Amino acid sequence: MTAAAVPAASPASTGEQSGVRLARSRRNAELSLLLLAMVLVAAYAAMVEAKALDTITNDFWIPAAALGLVFLGLHLVIRWLAPYADPALLPAVALLNGIGVGFLRRYDLAKAAPAEREDLAIFAGTGGRQLAWTLAAVVLAAGLLAILRDHRSLSRYAYTLGLAGIVLVMIPAVLPSRFSEINGAKLWIKFGGFSIQPGEFAKLALLTFFAYYLVRKREVLSLASRRVLGIDFPRGRDLGPVLVVWLVSLLVLIFEKDLGTSLLYFGMFVVTLYIATERVSWLLIGLILFFGGAYLAYLLGSTVGGPFANFYDRAEIWLDPFAEPYDRGYQLVQGLLTLGTGGLFGAGPGGGQPTLLPEVQTDFIFAGIGEEIGLFGLSALLVIYLLIVERGLRAALAVRDSFGKLLAGGLAFTLGLQVFVIVGGISKLIPLTGQTTPFLSAGGSSLMANWLLIAVLLRVSDGARRPVTGGGGPAARPSGGPPEQLHGAPTEVIRP
Repeated sequence: MTAAAVPAASPASTGEQSGVRLARSRRNAELSLLLLAMVLVAAYAAMVEAKALDTITNDFWIPAAALGLVFLGLHLVIRWLAPYADPALLPAVALLNGIGVGFLRRYDLAKAAPAEREDLAIFAGTGGRQLAWTLAAVVLAAGLLAILRDHRSLSRYAYTLGLAGIVLVMIPAVLPSRFSEINGAKLWIKFGGFSIQPGEFAKLALLTFFAYYLVRKREVLSLASRRVLGIDFPRGRDLGPVLVVWLVSLLVLIFEKDLGTSLLYFGMFVVTLYIATERVSWLLIGLILFFGGAYLAYLLGSTVGGPFANFYDRAEIWLDPFAEPYDRGYQLVQGLLTLGTGGLFGAGPGGGQPTLLPEVQTDFIFAGIGEEIGLFGLSALLVIYLLIVERGLRAALAVRDSFGKLLAGGLAFTLGLQVFVIVGGISKLIPLTGQTTPFLSAGGSSLMANWLLIAVLLRVSDGARRPVTGGGGPAARPSGGPPEQLHGAPTEVIRP
């Protein structure tokens, strides 16, 4: 009697029987989206020249092509070093970065004399410098991906990074104003013709420390002492870390004269604490402490003055910018008028007047772009930011270790909070701050720090999306630390 032929098991069934779920890397999807983003950037550049110059020069496509080559290089690095990373992050950030470069090129055209505009070099001015900074930032992000093969290895240097973050935050505060102050905020280190904003890098270092600290202390911080209105509040002795970070944020507000940075540092700690403990009470305590401290600084500014005077002045401008529309309130008034001029659809790329808006290349770039693309265009940009934040939070939910969850969640929230702070400032929702709009504003410090943030999110999402064995162990995964679980996180999570 002959044995019946047994069909060979298919790869899919073999994977199911061995407990391994197969995941696609989606790198081809990333490449397609990236090419689409660069086409949109080139189209934006063409429309800018058509409106601003009444013609389209033969080299309008060069900035988009240069950016495309840079981002394509990063795509190849991701394909090699982080093949399972989220495919939407790079194209979304590349589109924002490209639009930022395109608008800064448009700003250079507006500043140039009419007779010189058609001959303005592609790599000249603010737009040319932003191209160079983009190259440096992308190379830095690629280098971080090459060095950081597992996000958990960052936890080994958490205390070192925490100390470095504190030092970077405090350096501008202790330097004389001539070495650190620009537009009333002491956020810079200036030497010669070069300046750097160390706080942009400090937020990444401090967030790494916060994530590591809260992984170790989350059980203690989750304990409740009493229940009020259905909300469990922590024990008084556990408020120490929050009070310390609150005091540091107030010192930043007072001595560096910047509400945005103060809100950013305190907000990312409190939200990371909430992610770790899942207690709404920490959010309520954080909001009460921050707004209470800001109000106290406002009262002291109106009576004592001194280091509190700058915040008092900003709050007064925010309350009524039209009281002195040609003096203290000029910048905010011009920003509001610019947004109003844009209306729903805008004047068209290249059709605005960005030179009338102070600091349009940095603090007010969102308003300058809004004049040309209108409310609908700005809404689209905000949706792109929301997409980046959502993909970061998705990586936080999917990754299998506690440190990665807190790190990715904190990074995604920090990016979203920074956008809220700057957009809220120019729209008069909150007082003006010295924050830059991520990936849009001119400046190397912000651009490099935010590309590093994206590199870490790519690394975490790569770890989250990698296929895992049925026993919970990652397949072909680099070592880096204990795979701790957080709140019963599943050991087999594959995201599309």
